[in-house]
Amino acid sequence: MELKEITERMNNQKLYYCNNESLMTEQMGYLEMLYDFNSTRPSQQAERNRMLKKMFAKIGENCYIEPPLHANWGGRNVHFGNDVYANFNLTLVDDCDIFVGDNVLFGPNVTVSAGTHPVHPKLRSKQAQYNVPIHIGNNVWIGANSVILPGVHIGENTVIGAGSVVTKNIPANVVAVGSPCRVIREINDKDMKYYYKDLEIDIE
Repeated sequence: MELKEITERMNNQKLYYCNNESLMTEQMGYLEMLYDFNSTRPSQQAERNRMLKKMFAKIGENCYIEPPLHANWGGRNVHFGNDVYANFNLTLVDDCDIFVGDNVLFGPNVTVSAGTHPVHPKLRSKQAQYNVPIHIGNNVWIGANSVILPGVHIGENTVIGAGSVVTKNIPANVVAVGSPCRVIREINDKDMKYYYKDLEIDIE
């Protein structure tokens, strides 16, 4: 199968073999850039920003990604809005598009996986794969050690609790947690007054 056909299948939720030699050669260039990004020093933020603009499909203003960052394609298929913050060990399985809105927070050790494999064992043994895009809305906070699976949409303002496994779409303006992740409540007026238990918000 030619590289062009494989790329089309990658981006259209079709099965393909990810061990194709031409595909792996192309991927290697992006992984080299990712290695260089992860090798930067904390004082080299300007250099990191320059590299992210080259690595990602889109990266907005004032984004901060704390190395190490892990990404199958080095961010080639990742679209970040403005003011995105990612803590240590963000993993982006970006074999197809991952869309992230503005003001999104990723806790440590979050995995966002747009790529996956069929259940069929013989296909898996041949390294068959397919991809489904992920969409994360504005102002979403994804807690530490959470996993976002292929095809998931998360609505704006929503909080995903730490350790969640998000297998299905989550609506806007809710708190959701668990494995599988479920909505436990809506974001409400109390959240606008208190930031933790009875501790009242005292800053603008």
